[in-house]
Amino acid sequence: MMRLSPPGYSKFSQATSFDIVYGGGSANVSISCSYLGMKAAHVTRFPDNALGKAATQFLRQHWLSTKHVLYGGKMLGKYFLEKGAVHRPSEVIYEREGSAFSLIEPSMIDWEYVLKDADWFHWTGITPAVSEGTAMCCLEAIKTANRMGVMVSGDINSRKNMWNYGKTMQEVMPELVQKCDIVISSRRGIREMFGLGDLECNFRDSAEALMKTFPRIRKVVGKTRKSLSASHQQIQGKMWNGEEYIKTEMLNITHVIDRVGTGDAFAAGLIYGLMHYEEDIQALSFASAACALKHTVPGDVNMVSLENVISLMEGDTSGKIKR
Repeated sequence: MMRLSPPGYSKFSQATSFDIVYGGGSANVSISCSYLGMKAAHVTRFPDNALGKAATQFLRQHWLSTKHVLYGGKMLGKYFLEKGAVHRPSEVIYEREGSAFSLIEPSMIDWEYVLKDADWFHWTGITPAVSEGTAMCCLEAIKTANRMGVMVSGDINSRKNMWNYGKTMQEVMPELVQKCDIVISSRRGIREMFGLGDLECNFRDSAEALMKTFPRIRKVVGKTRKSLSASHQQIQGKMWNGEEYIKTEMLNITHVIDRVGTGDAFAAGLIYGLMHYEEDIQALSFASAACALKHTVPGDVNMVSLENVISLMEGDTSGKIKR
């Protein structure tokens, strides 16, 4: 999507211009993975016009393969972001209905070709919320990945206000999630989507209930976020792997530059961590460090290096100049 924001921390009512960047859940994860040194591709549909080509160029600029980008339709999905500060929260306005991506159909993508050399397929809960076509494409991708032995992770964030095409997340999400190996969610998301747990239920119990309901799932991962203000956040990773409940140290982010995309940075860090570390606590610590660092990067995408993440993961919070 195209993201448009008033310069700095101005409100919409003060704006006479907008800064433009590109991003969006799955794209953010893919680009973050590329910055960590992984080979990644983004599958999507852009309008066949100058804006669609500009979005494609943005992906290429950040080392992402665009050979699976489709073109058609007339509109690029967009959102407007008013960045919050201190005690004033950020605000987001979406314009996605009728976008080229929302009009995608399963017949447009050969998923066996897309996943031929893949080790991992990642999707977000936003995709099936956009339209029935995107939900069907996502399901076909997951089924194909299962058939081909490709690991599947889903960041199943629940956005109730996005489900506007006649189906609810309670109708759509179970079929997608039951075919996942790794699930990123929250106690609230598990309760809202699957009716598992109650208001008193903790993350471990919710995760355990989800894994019992969908036995394919190997790990359920989430994070605790303490918002002391829009400018001061604290992050902690947590995981239930079927045998052990794991939590990381709390990371203190005292000066938030950009809150958007931090969950996607966490997902990318988790993918890298699970592929490169033997112990779950190491993978989870890597994901938390990647998430924390994204708060310091303007824009949707976590453009930090592998060395940056490892340094913070190992406890270096000094921010000293690298010379």
